[in-house]
Amino acid sequence: MPTFRRSLSRRTLLAAPALAALHAPTRSAWADTWPSKAVHIVVPFAPGGSGDITARLVGKYMEDKTGQPFVVENKPGANGIVGVLSVKSAPADGYTLMLATTSTNAANVHMYRNPGYDPQRDFQVVGVIGTSGTFLIVPADSPYKSMADLIAYAKANPGKLNYGYFNASSQVPSAVLGERAGVEWQGIAYKAIGNAWNDLYAGSIQFMFVDLTASRGQVVANKARPLAISLPGRSPLYAEVPTLSETYPGFVSTGFLAIAVRKEVPEAIKQRLNTLINDAIFSDGINKRLTDEFALTPRRLDLAQCAEQDREERAKWAEYVKIAKIEPQ
Repeated sequence: MPTFRRSLSRRTLLAAPALAALHAPTRSAWADTWPSKAVHIVVPFAPGGSGDITARLVGKYMEDKTGQPFVVENKPGANGIVGVLSVKSAPADGYTLMLATTSTNAANVHMYRNPGYDPQRDFQVVGVIGTSGTFLIVPADSPYKSMADLIAYAKANPGKLNYGYFNASSQVPSAVLGERAGVEWQGIAYKAIGNAWNDLYAGSIQFMFVDLTASRGQVVANKARPLAISLPGRSPLYAEVPTLSETYPGFVSTGFLAIAVRKEVPEAIKQRLNTLINDAIFSDGINKRLTDEFALTPRRLDLAQCAEQDREERAKWAEYVKIAKIEPQ
């Protein structure tokens, strides 16, 4: 009897892996059953910014394709950290996505001593919506008609100009420009881009850097005027706006918008998301809006290429932050 029990035990142990494999969801099963309920996209910034706008565009496409709701949730705070940490603590089941940005995935690790997460260890970018740059923006009625006007006043009046910022893409270029131009001005932090716009028009701040997507509406409405653009070359949509590098060679500041999930999300769901996002950004309606309306450059990248871009952006923004002489908080 004892011999039989030992033999049965060995057979059971040997059979266990096969039984587990039989009952475990296969790669195709994960993809076939996801999503079976609402998916939440956490945007770590307030409504009205470029991330919010594009997350809703892509989310609507994925909702139409899958038949399940894709619900955008804005969770602003601490340069995106509040929203990121909420995703980090959510189940790794593919039902909580994150709008990943220059701030969350590239700059924060260089601007904060302990942001509470590691973008490479904790998350996987599953699709890049697009890359773009920023405008150096002033109100339409500003006395500064060019970047040269702005710099000349700042040099003659040290510390009297204020700029607003609400994420890394608005804070870092302002600080870099101050260093490159040799001027002193003050930065004022905002939780939401809407508050920064209000103060710009009220005169509390005199300029700010805003990405092309979030600023387009203000520029088209002739409420704001771009003095320069941070792209490597002039934008076809704004050919009259000079680049920063035309005055300060090498001064280029670009960023990205993407969708990420927790690293532990099943691979098949990551692949499914990658396909959906790539299909979304190159669909006729969305692609035209991204390129012609928001001056974004969509990028069809597989998962490995997404991870590589994520690493490259972190290295690039490490240099930006160093030039800006921003001390980690």
